[in-house]
Amino acid sequence: MSRPDPRARAQTSAMAGAVDLSGLKARSESPRPTAAPTAGAASGTGFVRDATEQSFQTDVIDRSHQVPVVVDLWATWCGPCKQLSPVLERLAEAAGGAWVLAKVDVDANPRIAQAFGAQSIPMVVAVVGGQPVDAFNGAQPEPQVRQWIGSLLDALRDRMPAIAQAEAAAGADAVEEPVEEPDDPRFTAAEDALERGDWTAAEEAYQQILAVEPANEQANAALSQVRFLARAEQVDPTAVARADAAPDDIDAQLAAADAEVASDGVDAAFARLVATAGRSFGEERDRVREHLVGLFELFAPDDPRVTAARRALARVLF
Repeated sequence: MSRPDPRARAQTSAMAGAVDLSGLKARSESPRPTAAPTAGAASGTGFVRDATEQSFQTDVIDRSHQVPVVVDLWATWCGPCKQLSPVLERLAEAAGGAWVLAKVDVDANPRIAQAFGAQSIPMVVAVVGGQPVDAFNGAQPEPQVRQWIGSLLDALRDRMPAIAQAEAAAGADAVEEPVEEPDDPRFTAAEDALERGDWTAAEEAYQQILAVEPANEQANAALSQVRFLARAEQVDPTAVARADAAPDDIDAQLAAADAEVASDGVDAAFARLVATAGRSFGEERDRVREHLVGLFELFAPDDPRVTAARRALARVLF
């Protein structure tokens, strides 16, 4: 059962050919002392390697001509990296060589991060034939990561025979029959409530998790989604028209923003609430700001729509 996650990953399928990795080849061929493994990094197995600027040619470029190489750009100080990296390592081991994972500590290997144009981490890039072909940013839930890898393998299986050979040797399809983590009964109860459409029960279940683990990011993200779903289910189809006709009606503006987000009009929803905050005062302004911040939490923190709206909100508030 997949965890609720409304945040869409940043797909960069068109990046193939737009990223030049040739400079790393020259660097990797220049002899220099090998850095000691960074604390927290993978120890290095046949399917999970710690790639450096020196080993990049062998671990990534050369290997990617045989099977896809998934590059995990991470750092020891990055909290989301600590959630995502173990998922990638577990899936790589389970795949049995159908694809391999190359972990890159961006602090120790800044040229690699620069070559990929990494502006935030974690950043995960698929390299095939020496070129990046797809990527996503942020700590995605395991089902989404598995789906992304599965789509990658499906697209390349005919072109790269080593994928099918590794899957056959493993005795099972690594994508269709992944190794599952034991279900957390607390999340199971919340997800069961979501399946029933019982938003109240789902919210209570996530709040119980957060009462024990206030920093649990999965529970926080899911709670924001549940609250939004509960509101969106009650939105009047005429909410946007009513709000446009009554710009000073705070309740109408909040309902319209929910309706716009629900219909994928995210930019319009953000712009509406920023403008409403700009012409509101006191408690009403606080209501608008809190509602907008709650909508931000439905998306990845580095989503450009969120980043732009945060800047715009800051300008009208301060």
